[in-house]
Amino acid sequence: MRLAATAEKFSIAIPDAALADLRQRLALTRWPAEPAGAAWQYGSNGDYMRRFVARWQKGFDWRRWEARLNAFAQYRLPLQRPDDGGGTQMVHVLVEPGSGPAPRPLLLTHGWPGSVFEFLEVIEPLAHPERFGGKAEDAFTVICPSLPGYGFSMPLDRPIGPRAIARLWRDLMVDGLGIDRFFVQAGDWGSIVSSWLGLDFPAHVAALHLNMVPLRPPLTKDGPPLSAAETDWIRRVKKLQASESGYHAIQATKPSTLGFAMADSPAGMAAWIVEKFHGFPRGRAERDPPFAMDHIIANVAYYWLTGSMVTATWLYRAAAETHGLALQPGDFITPATGFLLPPWDLVPPPPAGWLERGYNVVRRRDLPQGGHFVAMEQPQAFIEDLRDFFSKHSL
Repeated sequence: MRLAATAEKFSIAIPDAALADLRQRLALTRWPAEPAGAAWQYGSNGDYMRRFVARWQKGFDWRRWEARLNAFAQYRLPLQRPDDGGGTQMVHVLVEPGSGPAPRPLLLTHGWPGSVFEFLEVIEPLAHPERFGGKAEDAFTVICPSLPGYGFSMPLDRPIGPRAIARLWRDLMVDGLGIDRFFVQAGDWGSIVSSWLGLDFPAHVAALHLNMVPLRPPLTKDGPPLSAAETDWIRRVKKLQASESGYHAIQATKPSTLGFAMADSPAGMAAWIVEKFHGFPRGRAERDPPFAMDHIIANVAYYWLTGSMVTATWLYRAAAETHGLALQPGDFITPATGFLLPPWDLVPPPPAGWLERGYNVVRRRDLPQGGHFVAMEQPQAFIEDLRDFFSKHSL
């Protein structure tokens, strides 16, 4: 790795005053009414959110989680924006150099409402497998940037779409870190950005591993017709999204209206995010989200303490405006691509043939359980599948 001269060493140090202000705001939370007997059917559950806010205010130790991030090398780099208007975008990135003489570079990209906190349990095992019963020769140098407008990839002065972010990631890896060819893994928005990276810069992407159904393939009159299984799957996807995509509609159309509440109330912002940590894994209505509460709090606090919740939602509007969610006729992602698909995701695993319309699919594995946040919910399965998949590809 050869750092650019513009790369600045970075360490997180949230001011004590910001933590004190947060605790005071949490103490002043006004609680909404809730239907009698409601669990999670109407959104975030009142009982869970009261426990969540109480823990965040009085028992949660931000400094411990801040130290976990600071255990990794961190940098901030100014990168030239490739979209209309130009200018620069500051990008924050965590880097954990791998063990052994030749660790393979691996770019991990998060999504919304996640962050680099999604990868806390997998970075060290991927970078140092010998510490966890594995072999040092399987090590990766793990690179985890924050999407523009997320975390410390701030400030963001105007929205930026996923295809433009892919160009930023190319510049981050090649010009900023001196890594010309690398492996790529992602879910959620990361899978969209990484797909564009594979399409536009295939010479740099050695192989691609995704844990979400990403860009829609082009469906044209001249292309292969939909199979009966694909037609039925599209129907099921639309039915599922009708009950789970309200957040997407507002963030893709009027994110600033939502932003006033998100920027003013940490409890309100938390409820907006926490519901996704229950709904995206499609948890049962009577159960809590399938994650440690402190891990979710750390992720939520990261948005609050960096002031990035509002700008993070701009990505939805930018993607809609730039047609950033679908491949166009003639587009095909050529780097070898592997999929690890959980059954209870925003988009259920598609029938055979759908992914192959837009990707060079060389492997697909469907998990028997779990939902959207695979690296958090099933870290061991995530690690093992990445390690196995990339072992079959060279840089």
